Amino acid sequence: MRCSCKNCGVYMIQSDDGHLGCVCPECGARCRDCLGTNSVISAEFFEKLRTDPAMAELFMKRLGDDSEDGEDE
Repeated sequence: MRCSCKNCGVYMIQSDDGHLGCVCPECGARCRDCLGTNSVISAEFFEKLRTDPAMAELFMKRLGDDSEDGEDE
């Protein structure tokens, strides 16, 4: 993944130290945008998916497809 510094626009490189993310070699700014660390999915969102009838239908269909593949008698 390539990303540029939000401060000065220089191409950033992956950090080799204990902090995940990129470091700008020009100004020293750090970011974690390309790691997706600002996109955490909440427990509430997963709860909504669990109780969503459309998701249940997709999940059950997938389970049915898997069991049919294993029955080669």
